[in-house]
Amino acid sequence: MPSQTKSYFPAFLTLQDRKILLVGGGKIASDKLSKLLDFTLDIKIIAKNLSQEIKKYIKKYNLEYELREYREGDIDSFDIVIVAVDDIILQKNIYFESRDKKIFVNSVDSREFCDFIFGSYIKKDDLIISISTSGSSPSVSKYLKIFLEKALPKNLSSFLKEIKSLRESLPKGKDRMTLLDRKTKEFFDSLQ
Repeated sequence: MPSQTKSYFPAFLTLQDRKILLVGGGKIASDKLSKLLDFTLDIKIIAKNLSQEIKKYIKKYNLEYELREYREGDIDSFDIVIVAVDDIILQKNIYFESRDKKIFVNSVDSREFCDFIFGSYIKKDDLIISISTSGSSPSVSKYLKIFLEKALPKNLSSFLKEIKSLRESLPKGKDRMTLLDRKTKEFFDSLQ
């Protein structure tokens, strides 16, 4: 039975055709933006001030932005909202504004105003490994990520491309599944 405390279901979601609003323009907003840019460019930023890093992202990726304070209703055309400001009242207001609109919200460092959290992740081509402590310790996620990156085989990306190509070239069925499983087992056995 699930616990009564807030926990997060691990899922990989496509951000294709999902509009994202980032509220905030400082260091934390920049960190969130850098992660989002690995997966989508459909991001709008609303902030009173923008860090130099965010300005670089805006220019490089031609992102939409407005230099102003958040106003009620700004979330209306978005699917996901990231609230990366220190203002807890604003985080709370945006979160409760989103409830009837079925918009997913992440408020940095305020688990009570989050529908989801940003885990640490490793992304190498099609391989994505996500790490989360459900917000208990971001530093554990950070150092576990570093540990796992060092432990990954150097040729894993090329092997994954080979398997992907093979999978796409063979007809579906038990024979394909058996062949791919055997080749993958041989790859990992060769690492020991």
